[in-house]
Amino acid sequence: MKKILILLFAALAAASCSPKAEFVTVEDGRFLLGGKPYRYVGANFWYGAILGSEGPGGDRARLNRELDFLKEHGITNLRVLVGGDGPDNVPSRIEPTLQKAPGVYDDALLEGLDYLLVEMGRRGMHAVLYFNNSWEWSGGYSQYLEWAGAGEAPIPAVDGWNAFTEYVGQYAGNREAQLIFTDHLRRIVTRENSLTGRRYADDPTVMAWQIGNEPRAFGDANKEAFRCWMSEAAALVKSLDPNHLVSTGSEGRAGCEGDLELFERLHADPNFDYMTIHVWPLNWGWVTPETLAERLDVAIGNTRAYIDEHLAVAERYGKPVVLEEFGFPRDGFAFEPGSPTTCRDRYYEAVFSCIDENRQHGGLFAGCNFWGWGGFARPAHEYWQAGDDYTGDPAQEQQGLNSVFAADESTLGVIARYAERLAE
Repeated sequence: MKKILILLFAALAAASCSPKAEFVTVEDGRFLLGGKPYRYVGANFWYGAILGSEGPGGDRARLNRELDFLKEHGITNLRVLVGGDGPDNVPSRIEPTLQKAPGVYDDALLEGLDYLLVEMGRRGMHAVLYFNNSWEWSGGYSQYLEWAGAGEAPIPAVDGWNAFTEYVGQYAGNREAQLIFTDHLRRIVTRENSLTGRRYADDPTVMAWQIGNEPRAFGDANKEAFRCWMSEAAALVKSLDPNHLVSTGSEGRAGCEGDLELFERLHADPNFDYMTIHVWPLNWGWVTPETLAERLDVAIGNTRAYIDEHLAVAERYGKPVVLEEFGFPRDGFAFEPGSPTTCRDRYYEAVFSCIDENRQHGGLFAGCNFWGWGGFARPAHEYWQAGDDYTGDPAQEQQGLNSVFAADESTLGVIARYAERLAE
């Protein structure tokens, strides 16, 4: 029976990907797809591979419904976590995780990633897949360090922020932790899709591999070691897969110890094909839960300035820029699907208009992925608990804080309008 299913999926993949299906490439500082400019309004969909699983947490019916809905609204570029690291039942961590111990994988979740890519390919969608994470919610740095013998990893919500950042600051110089990660990277990049028999490296559905989610040095003393590790990781990906783009996952200056020069040095590496930035007005103190409306114009102004300073770096190297994470809370700091989003809608429109204005002037601002897609989820608790629907907000954040749900009609209207405009 399984062999029949594999043949069926292979046939569907072949039918949905014509012989002329092409990879997203970069030429003269612009993304190209099929010889035409490629710009997009995309979403963060970190839990896509979990939904694609037939194991715990999986819901293929919901996944297909989500993908259809996204496609209908012009959202065809999805930034997805390859999988979490470490044991389940850890506070503030998503579950189920993919890599339970070094080299020990949940095969159902690997097949979930296979399924996600097949279904995205059938719909003409593209994925940016990231391997690692600076933050605790998927394991990442702290889990690799714990596996490497650096001691028990602190949890920010339990042990405090300073304890966590001091601990993960070891990652840039911990060779053993990096080698465990390298084995994981190699395993994923060289994987063959169990449903189609096609290697990931040969699948045009993948737009880009990404080293990590918001990779950081965590300290001035770690900057050079951090840069070297990122450079080595990018070179390895390119050696294993010359077909796909490679990106950092960087927040920009804010993720480089406030050092724009470090951001520039990272992205000067020829193995990084484009530049990434993130913007978080609430997290960065531009607004507060009580001043979302009053300080909205400040947040928009600061966002434009942040984008512009990174575009100036991009111009020196002729590389596209993607704002691949940004979010803004709902009015009144509410979390419920369908609750008012007046400020969010204005903020989204300001971001999208930056991309559109830059496009009209032939600039390098190529697209964005808002954070994050909550779709048809119905949060059951303020913070995620096992068995709850997955939203765009990871386990350590309030469920609905930054999620765009299918019920958010006004936000979806803004997204769809600009998605159509950028695709022209």
